[in-house]
Amino acid sequence: MQKAIIGKKIGMTQIFDEKGKVIPVTVVEAGPCVVSQKKTVEKDGYEAVQVGFHDAKAQHVNKPMKGHFEKAGVAPKTTLREFRFEDCSGYNVGDLIKADVFAAGDKVDVSGTSKGKGYAGVIKRWNFHRLRESHGTGPVARHGGSNGAISDPSRVFPGLKMAGHLGAESVTVQNLTIAKVDVENNLIAVKGAIPGPNGGVVVIRDSVKA
Repeated sequence: MQKAIIGKKIGMTQIFDEKGKVIPVTVVEAGPCVVSQKKTVEKDGYEAVQVGFHDAKAQHVNKPMKGHFEKAGVAPKTTLREFRFEDCSGYNVGDLIKADVFAAGDKVDVSGTSKGKGYAGVIKRWNFHRLRESHGTGPVARHGGSNGAISDPSRVFPGLKMAGHLGAESVTVQNLTIAKVDVENNLIAVKGAIPGPNGGVVVIRDSVKA
């Protein structure tokens, strides 16, 4: 059965394996999550499971979402995510998904929203090479240079790497390894770094490449 869980990034630390080797890990508070809706091909046109994470205060939920949670018989949640599994028969509305769905050694993909860094130049955003700062180069050492020819094609092609907004976008890191699972405290330690700031919402799911 395919697995996925929503969590909150706590931060990075390090643990030691049986041989005393240091393993850098990112700790995620994974769940407990609850299944708030089950979508079917007959009714919705596709099969999926909607999962909620982290209890929300009643005054922070609008009327449509309040009715949605009451229909499912679950407490209001701050975060909802939908997972399109090939087989959703193992999930039912109201089921709890805890950290124990994963085990040490599992291969996973982790998705999150990267840190927003605002407006950035081409050197920081795209790793452009800087120009020489002498001999007539002028005050353009960190500029992007030419955007293309003048007469042909007489335009700038879409997708050209230029200065602009950096970060604050959905990022997925694939094929990471779960180093440790703490079921009692709902914690999952993922080997390596994952997207987003501490406190950010992340999604851990089975790796598509495993």
